[in-house]
Amino acid sequence: QVRLVESGGGLVQAGGSLRLSCAASGRPISSSTMGWFRQAPANEREFVAAISRGGLTTSYGESVRGRFTISRDNAKNMVYLQMNSLKPEGKAVYSCATSWLSAASPDPLQYNNWGQGAKVTVAS
Repeated sequence: QVRLVESGGGLVQAGGSLRLSCAASGRPISSSTMGWFRQAPANEREFVAAISRGGLTTSYGESVRGRFTISRDNAKNMVYLQMNSLKPEGKAVYSCATSWLSAASPDPLQYNNWGQGAKVTVAS
């Protein structure tokens, strides 16, 4: 079982940037597709970004495409989410997760290990 711990959340002004990190322990994540999801209060979990095992393929949710960038460092067992031009609707808890699939899937049901999440607040 892999343990995932997110960090880097906080308060930022609209238009600002944050970089989230996801530290994995327990086993290497190099064999896992990794994803970021977010959930705002009273909302369903929303796909943000995913990256394939080797990092060659990425996918993004429509609402963040062009502003967010997902990356990974398998040697460090880390995944990152660079968030630029943040909008107030980006306020949510952001969680990273591992998937057994090889494709960078946007479906949360295809992810089986989840971190506790990092809270991001975007002030307007």
